[in-house]
Amino acid sequence: MNTEKQRQAIIATAHRRYATKKYDPTKHISTADWQTILEVGRLSPSSFGYEPWQFVLIDSDQVKQDIKPFSWGAVNSINGADKLLLILARTDVSYDSAYVARLVSDVKGHIYSKSSPVSQNFKHFQENDLQLDSPRARFDWAAKQCYIAMANMMTAAAELGIDSCPIEGFNYRQMNQYLKVHHLADTKHWRAAVMVSFGYRDQPIKPKVRQPLSAIYRTI
Repeated sequence: MNTEKQRQAIIATAHRRYATKKYDPTKHISTADWQTILEVGRLSPSSFGYEPWQFVLIDSDQVKQDIKPFSWGAVNSINGADKLLLILARTDVSYDSAYVARLVSDVKGHIYSKSSPVSQNFKHFQENDLQLDSPRARFDWAAKQCYIAMANMMTAAAELGIDSCPIEGFNYRQMNQYLKVHHLADTKHWRAAVMVSFGYRDQPIKPKVRQPLSAIYRTI
């Protein structure tokens, strides 16, 4: 059972996590801490365990400068964060896709079949429960899974005393076109879902202002 001390530590981490707008460019994340953050992302849950994500570290100064004009929300991170991570979402996750077949057989170690109960359950889930009736709808569903991984990585970073900032402030069409033209991603199968930066803040953490729990939580 959780102790009161543990509960307080969890809440303290939530308060410490802050969407950092100004980083100290002289401070760097250790290799061990960065690998821990990535491992937490890798271990994150996803719908049916199909992991529709890729974590792309933008380490090239040239690439950072190239994307600046259409990445207004990332400018402060480009100028100071130690790590800028682009998370790509898979575009074609479906019960009969080659991606799912490979994941089931090579990663999960099961025999794949389109007619298996698991495959048919996934088909029903996507087509009937979620009504994912277009490529855009399937991509948006996959992108939601990426946000789960991102949130877990940000929380892990806060536990390690590392700051972060989620970034949606960029032109997705231009980002995907850049990735395609420069052969940085197969945009037929992978497209930008979100970015997130990590580093050490060069600004005070502002106290969180949130609605009271009574306004967002109810029992039925």
